[in-house]
Amino acid sequence: MNTLILGVGNLLLSDEAVGVRIVEALGREYRFAPGIELLDGGTAGMELLEAMASRDHIILADAVRSGNPPGTVVTLQGDEIPTLFGRKISPHQLGLADVLSALHMTGESPTRLTLIGVEPESLEPRIGLTPVVAAAMGEAKDRILTLLASVGAPAIALSDAERAKQQQEGLWRSPI
Repeated sequence: MNTLILGVGNLLLSDEAVGVRIVEALGREYRFAPGIELLDGGTAGMELLEAMASRDHIILADAVRSGNPPGTVVTLQGDEIPTLFGRKISPHQLGLADVLSALHMTGESPTRLTLIGVEPESLEPRIGLTPVVAAAMGEAKDRILTLLASVGAPAIALSDAERAKQQQEGLWRSPI
């Protein structure tokens, strides 16, 4: 299994950070099967090309303007995602659209692409999620965990001791 769970977003624009925060929380709370990688992609664009190339599955966590009430969690698969990139759904979407196009042109597109998106309430310059979007993170994480379990790669919740050790050692780092 060659799966990337990629959280993207801008930490300086309130709810735009939700994708990054979801991936950070998953990294703090769970252990994943070999072949499943978590990545804080921030607002990177083409810098993500190598990390995204030739994956079996990319699960993308992001803020998504879907027209639903703030805090709504949406799941989109495959061709639904590039269609949404035709509308402005995320401030950094052009970078992701470029990466997906480049992967397609080089024959390195993921076999499967899933977007777990959360409708933002605020994209104002401010650090921290709004309460409604912070509350939606649990559902978004559950959807990712359910996807992994459905392909036979369930995540395992870390024990309190493992969490404490990880926190002490500062194991969560962005590779970019």
